[in-house]
This record gives sequence, C-alpha cells and structure tokens, in this order.
Amino acid sequence: MPINREDTRWNGWGWVKAHSPVEGRDAVWRWISEALQVPELPHTPAKALDEVRLADSRLVGAARDELADGIGGANVRDSAYERAAHARGKSYLDLLYLRAGNLSDAPDAVVYPHSSDDVVRLLRWAEQHRVAVVPFAGGSSVVGGLTGSAPGFAASIALDLTEMNRFIGLDEVSLLATAEAGIYGVDFEAALAAKGFKHGHHPQSFEFSTLGGWIAARGAGQQSNRYGRAEDWFAGGEVATSKGVWSLPALPASAAGPDLRALVAGSEGALGVITSATVRVHRVPEASDYRAFLFADFASGANALRRMIQADVPVATMRLSDPDETFFYQALAKAGQVPGFKDRLQAQYLKTMGMGERPCALILGFEGERELVSYGSKAAQRILRSCGGISAGRGPAKRWYQGRFHGPYSRDPMMDRGLGVDTLETATTWSNVERLCTDVRGALLGAMQASAPVKGARGLVFAHISHSYVDGASLYFTYIFPRNLNDELGQWRAIKTAASDAIVRAGGTISHHHGVGEDHLAWLEAEKGAQGIAILRAIKRELDPAGVLNPGKLVSTMDLSRETDIK
Repeated sequence: MPINREDTRWNGWGWVKAHSPVEGRDAVWRWISEALQVPELPHTPAKALDEVRLADSRLVGAARDELADGIGGANVRDSAYERAAHARGKSYLDLLYLRAGNLSDAPDAVVYPHSSDDVVRLLRWAEQHRVAVVPFAGGSSVVGGLTGSAPGFAASIALDLTEMNRFIGLDEVSLLATAEAGIYGVDFEAALAAKGFKHGHHPQSFEFSTLGGWIAARGAGQQSNRYGRAEDWFAGGEVATSKGVWSLPALPASAAGPDLRALVAGSEGALGVITSATVRVHRVPEASDYRAFLFADFASGANALRRMIQADVPVATMRLSDPDETFFYQALAKAGQVPGFKDRLQAQYLKTMGMGERPCALILGFEGERELVSYGSKAAQRILRSCGGISAGRGPAKRWYQGRFHGPYSRDPMMDRGLGVDTLETATTWSNVERLCTDVRGALLGAMQASAPVKGARGLVFAHISHSYVDGASLYFTYIFPRNLNDELGQWRAIKTAASDAIVRAGGTISHHHGVGEDHLAWLEAEKGAQGIAILRAIKRELDPAGVLNPGKLVSTMDLSRETDIK
C-alpha cells in the first residue's frame, strides 16, 4: 500500500513519529562538540510548513483541465503538503533548502498515474504544454535527482508512481517476479515472502524506496554480494515515453545487439518512466549467519575482503569500517558512560591481540542453503585469521542488522544543532583503494576546515567498504562538520567540489550507487568522455524529444545560478 506522505517528514527523513537514536542524549552533543572543536552547538530548527509561503501553482486553466480529464481529477493534486513533499529529495543540499522553508523548487502539481497508458498520455500532454515531468516515487534521492523546478518550462509536475504498486506475478520455476514500479521495497519483499521467496535488495532507504527507483538509480543493496546490483537482477519491464510503451523482454541472455536494459538501469527518469519490472528473485534462505570481526588496520581488512571475493567465498555482506568510523559509533553509543570493568577488560584483550586503540570493524554475513552458509563461514574465517582478523562475535553484527535502516534518523537532530551531515560514495580497483581513500579523506578534511565558521574547528570523516567485486570495491564516506550559517550553500559546494575533484584525480567513479542527479553532473564527462556524453544526449533526444523528462539531471548541464540564496 502507498505510504501516507503526511506520516513522513516533508523536510527530513522517515516517519514523523520515529525516535532518533541520538535524541535526548546530552552527552552525545557534548562529545560531538568537543570532537569538532566548537564551543557550542547552535539551535537551528527547521521551519514548519505553515511558516512557509508557497508560490501559486502555474498549472491553471485549460491545461490543468485537460490533464485532469486525461488522468482523472482526483489524481492531480496541488495541496501545500503534496507540493512541499515533492519539492526535492533527501540529500544534505535538499534539506538545506527544505529546512530553510525555501520551496522555490516545488512542483506546480503532483500527478498519480495508475497505468502505463496514463503515463504515456501525461507525457504527450507535457510535450504539448511545455511542462517538465519529474518522476518521483520514494523520494530518497541524495544526489539532487528530484528537484522540482525547471527553468524554461511553463510549469513542472512531480509524477508520483506510488499508486502503481501491484504485485503482478511470480514465476517460481524461472525465479522471476513482476510488479509495478511504484511498489515499496517492504511491500514487494512481503509479497515474495508470503510465497517463500526473497528479492534481497535492501539499501539503507529500503523502508521508503521503490522497485522502480532502485532500477532508475542503478542501486546496490546491503547484501549485494549475494543478491546483486540493480543491473544484475533487472530482467525486463516496461518504460513509458511520449512515443508509447517501450517493452524490454525478460530474457536470461541475448546476443541480439547491445543489451538495452543497461540504458534503463541508471536512467534516473531522464530517458523514460519505468512503470513495471520483472526481476530475478531467490528462495527464502534456509540459514543466515552474521558475525563481526576486528582488524588492526584498514589495509589488512581490505586485503581480507579482496581475498574472500577472489576466492569465490559465497558471502552476502562484507562491510569494513575504517578506524575512525569504528571508533565514532562506539563512542557515540557510550557517550556519557563511565568505563566499567568489562570495558577495561575488553581494551586489554584487544591490546594483547595487537588491535591497538582504534581497530577496524567488519560485519560479515552469509545467506543461503545451510550447507553453503556453513562452508562460506568456515572458508571466510580461515582467510580472516590469515590476514590478522579476530572474531568479535555475533552480537555486534546482530545490532548492526537490526538497526541498519535507522542511521538516517540521526541526521535531522544533528542539523537542528548547526551540524552538516553528508555522504558520498565511489568505487575503484583493489590496487587503488588505499590511494583513493586517503585522497578523498584529505580533501574532505581540508575543505571542512577551510570553510569552518569558527577558527580551529574541524570536521570528521568516516569511511567503509560496503560492496566488493573481484577487481575492486566501493568506498562510502560520511562526514560531519559545523555549518557556516552565513554561507551554507557555499560551504557545501566547496566541500563537495574538493571531494569530487579528488575522486576524479584518484581514478574513482563519481558514483557507485547513488547516481548522478544534479550534484554529480559536473564530473560526469570526466568519466564518460565527450563521446559518451554525446551518445547519452542522442538517446535522450530519441526517447524524450521535447526534453520534458527530469530536466537538468543525468544528461543536461547543471545550472548553478539557482543556488544563490535559500532564505
């Protein structure tokens, strides 16, 4: 069933009534203030919707009447909440705008289609009336992929697919499931589980993201080693364009020219609207085994991951945190507590085992047939021991698994206290992981210090490997910094630019699984080449000749002139 958006935060993350893991813990804020070397954390609450003035909708008169006649009047909505909730995604930059009450990017209306034919009719209407269409489902983009404004267009609409949420069918023999693109991840997984099957794509946004969104962003879930990335499990489906419905048959393999499904995975709503998808699924695993391990340093842990993946050990999850990330989350959990006997005993044990004061934590998980899980766990532990890893038991892994979707709830309370919290991710070859990690970390720390509002203040940077391949791995960075309240956009731009430039120089991809959106456009050509960008633009012209689909994302030139003021 569709989520009632009024139960979620229009200018933050998740459920309105959800409890943040850091709220009400004064010791946490004192610890963070000291770590950032700022004297105090200011009070910076978000504006309520009733404090915000929303511009009048430009979608009026005959054009609106025609749209309502074609889609159904009840499916065209322009209340203040609908427009505000569809103005932007959930990136740090998005939240700067939304929390400040700047809804200049809000769409003029939100449209809820119920079929592929509805979407085709809407796109033809949009071409005729020069209206931008921003495909929107879960709304969890963190790269500026959902900005609702569209300079140069008569109006803009958010195309919300969450009422196209039917579970269509399951081929139990071929292990293929089909559903409409607007089905939420939790609902899709529940429908499969009722039949004894599992999809397994569980990104951190799992509770609030959709099947179509996962494909459009070319996403990767937390168990991607077992269940694959979007391009691995996307078997076929339907994509609506103004020229009609483009059907992609669900074939196991084909040599009939290039695989056009690869154009859909990662298309970000700029080439067409995914309306249904057939995906590869699995039987519910007989067993699962998640454990934690520690390494004395990040290089040793990364070497263990590389050796496991190259030895074909059948893992589901390998998540290796660097020393700073491991320390930060432990310190956060214990902020304000006096170390007890157990803590001192643990510290002495780690010292005896050569782990030092800041070891690296690894979460390692297996899912599948019982014998395969047992084999994988034993094979992995042999490699881990040979690389200097020691067991930390199942407890930490269990806590991670149970709380793996809760992390984003910490961001809103931090932003309420003048803190900036952002993430970025990349990927590179194993031989280049150390260089890339060092360079990006240095760029982030330098840019955060240079843009700090208080002399001597600093930022914090944490990194982990979350997805691994035979030839390389992803690196995921989280960074926290005191906001410069006099120039929040300039500060973000300086930090983002420094880190992105460092990624390109060090030979990483500008995005491993978050996508391009607006935020990464400036660095896309460095990776794709001028000819590659020209090819993308040619495909865009063929599938979206009027350029109404998600303008300014993926294949267009980003207009920075709009980022001048959020007040």
